[in-house]
Amino acid sequence: MNAEPQQSYHYHVMRRAIDLIDQSDEAQSLNTLAAEMDMSPAHFQRLFTSWVGVSPKRYQQYLALGHAKSLLAERFTTLETAHELGLSGSGRLHDLFLRWEAMSPGEFARKGEGLTVYWGWFDSPFGLSLVMGTQRGICGIGFASEAGEEATMEDLISRWPKAEFVEDPMMLRPWVLTAFGAPDQLREPAPLYMIGAPFQINVWEALLRVPSGQVTTYSEIAQSIGRPRAVRAVGTAVGRNPVSFLIPCHRALRKSGGLGGYHWGLPVKRAILAWESARAEA
Repeated sequence: MNAEPQQSYHYHVMRRAIDLIDQSDEAQSLNTLAAEMDMSPAHFQRLFTSWVGVSPKRYQQYLALGHAKSLLAERFTTLETAHELGLSGSGRLHDLFLRWEAMSPGEFARKGEGLTVYWGWFDSPFGLSLVMGTQRGICGIGFASEAGEEATMEDLISRWPKAEFVEDPMMLRPWVLTAFGAPDQLREPAPLYMIGAPFQINVWEALLRVPSGQVTTYSEIAQSIGRPRAVRAVGTAVGRNPVSFLIPCHRALRKSGGLGGYHWGLPVKRAILAWESARAEA
């Protein structure tokens, strides 16, 4: 069952607009964007605003290539400070109703053997998403808008090759509603079950300390986990995060202000950052 089909439809419209903006050397007017979407300016404006809460003109500023640098200058999160304030784990997640636990190193070494992983396809604010979970919580989220459905499925299954995979979207649906922003009265706590090596889990825990609408750097993450020279390894662990969006790997940027990589495609990363920035401002 789809969680938020209207938001997903909005994302696909926004994605077309993003592509148009990326192909242009200058800002696009409301009338131009609306015409390309085969909509009236008023309808496009309403649709756009309902998705991000700001005007297309303002959103284009968030999508600009320099936005990552402005985020670092204005909304940089010092993870050491966040940790000292108790903003880690289940005590920090003020922007999403989450709690998390990690599997033991021994369980990880067994590559999912004896584990049942349930899966289903859901609409999300950022296009079609594949969500996987165990009885203990969500263990995987992937976005198919760039890679396609088959590659997204193969990618997540390969993380735990010895697990048993069972299609059961209804089992996951309450957690997915929380994950993708259902109205508060419908929400139940969305548990995360983090399946990874100990070093990876340390990196992912650091990502959980970055609030929505803010960013950090790979080097800052390395510093916060006590491995200041392991920036490249941190980048690899960020890229291997199996629970995209909820463990916010999109909030990790290069120290230079570059976007860095994103496992599910840079257009998705830019869209998520712009969406969060607009909502933080609104």
